[in-house]
Amino acid sequence: MSSAIAVVAGLGNPGPAYADTRHNAGFWFVDRLATGVGFRSVGRFHGEVAELGHPPCRLLKPTTFMNRSGQSVAALMNYYRLSVEELLVVHDDLDLPAGTARLKQGGGHGGHNGLRDIMAALGQRDFRRLRIGVGHPGDRERVVGHVLERPTREEARLMEDAIDRAIKVFPMVLEGAWEKAMHALHSSP
Repeated sequence: MSSAIAVVAGLGNPGPAYADTRHNAGFWFVDRLATGVGFRSVGRFHGEVAELGHPPCRLLKPTTFMNRSGQSVAALMNYYRLSVEELLVVHDDLDLPAGTARLKQGGGHGGHNGLRDIMAALGQRDFRRLRIGVGHPGDRERVVGHVLERPTREEARLMEDAIDRAIKVFPMVLEGAWEKAMHALHSSP
């Protein structure tokens, strides 16, 4: 058993212009978790926060834009005196095809500026992640445009399916049954 999750930080960019873009896959996930609960803006955390259950698991959507996600995540983690073992970061991943969701413990940032900023702000990289595949455009020069564009209708459906599968294993993640959750998610169709 690993530590229970106390914070789920979904990464994305704020505002309607970015709402449906691939880069906001982390927001899509936490929005689904918060169905029926709702988010409220909290200035000290530079983001929007919702709470699930007791003791609460806090869902965070940074409003700092992707490249400054660490400012928001670190503010919330420090305020509640939480360790990185209690953090799950949900983000888009170019290295996974649309329709894929994978849990991962630690690692590098892989060029993801949101992860890079969180690592810098926390001074650690060994936090847990939920990676939601958005596919790669095939050319490095097209990456920024790709993540800031809306997915095709088929890609959006595949991404929603991946989020559905991740939502199903989330209770295991929340209670700290990390290996069990990984096995369930990674072996699902």
